[in-house]
Amino acid sequence: MDTAATLSDQPLIDDEVELVLEWRLEQLERAGFRGDVVVDLAERRDVDLHDALRLVEAGCPPALAARILL
Repeated sequence: MDTAATLSDQPLIDDEVELVLEWRLEQLERAGFRGDVVVDLAERRDVDLHDALRLVEAGCPPALAARILL
């Protein structure tokens, strides 16, 4: 494996991770999640974004959905 090629790929990976995080934040805010919990949910890879959105769509208040998921 070429070390130079591997190192040059790192910024691309970091950018992609940042874009995914921003997208998750936007989706959660649109669903009504507020405050620090938005960041907590967005950053946690063990929390399924779709589960969060489904709970809110089913009528669960975002604060309760966050407690369930976290």
